Amino acid sequence: MPVREVDVAEISAAIAGACIKINYFLPDDMLAALGRARDTEESPAGRAALDVILENAEIAAQGEFPYCQDTGYTVVFLDIGQDVHLVGGDLMQAVDAGIRKGYKDGYLRMSIVADPLFGRENTGDNTPGMVHVRIVPGDGVRIQVDAKGGGSENKSRHKMLVPADGKQGVKDYVIETVQLMGPDACPPGIIGVGVGGNFEVSAELAKRALLRHPVGAANPDPAVAEFERELLDDVNALGLGPQSLGGRITALAVHVETFPTHIASLPVAVNTECHAHRTTVVEI
Repeated sequence: MPVREVDVAEISAAIAGACIKINYFLPDDMLAALGRARDTEESPAGRAALDVILENAEIAAQGEFPYCQDTGYTVVFLDIGQDVHLVGGDLMQAVDAGIRKGYKDGYLRMSIVADPLFGRENTGDNTPGMVHVRIVPGDGVRIQVDAKGGGSENKSRHKMLVPADGKQGVKDYVIETVQLMGPDACPPGIIGVGVGGNFEVSAELAKRALLRHPVGAANPDPAVAEFERELLDDVNALGLGPQSLGGRITALAVHVETFPTHIASLPVAVNTECHAHRTTVVEI
């Protein structure tokens, strides 16, 4: 297959547009999931919270205002075809240039500090982005951009279980994590669970799980899909409900991703996405 040239300026422009779009408009599948939650929630306080959430989404879209004041870390997943030749500059610089332009042109809050320990001075443009790159077959570039709020991200957890803990150990850890999240993760949202790999792979699996489309789509592995249904039922049986005001709908979906692991290991990571599920995909 002949090599296809892609100018990194195209990637930069796509990311800039995506940053603005996702902060103004919730994806249709998330709006549909919130609507279904509103129809099934039995708690009056929970229904009232969901009404406010849905009204907020409508106001944001009509006025092109940020859906949430926390416009997040910018997380960028790049799947780059092995038959693509990137030209025109440095890829990572192009990614950050797109974020910089999107957050400036969209009047979005800048939330990234340059040094996590000393000074914590804001970079002023929401860069650098949190970038994950995979080389895949083909001659295209797939870009998924997510604006990840700090409140929900702060409730992430990771643990190196042992094989003897098994499925029940993973389930117990997920449920414990959701209980600890309480209102701080702004439920209802999506629970992403990564199981397997190693320390860092399981965390990335959990983040990728959040971005599965559409919200609530089952894992293609029947056993994992059944585990997702069990986890969702158990999470919603906790009674936390929307904004932890009580009710049935604490999570709209639980997405689980797995990866092979060492015979002595059972890594598990839990990452949550609040109701501000701001993501989109652009393909070049």
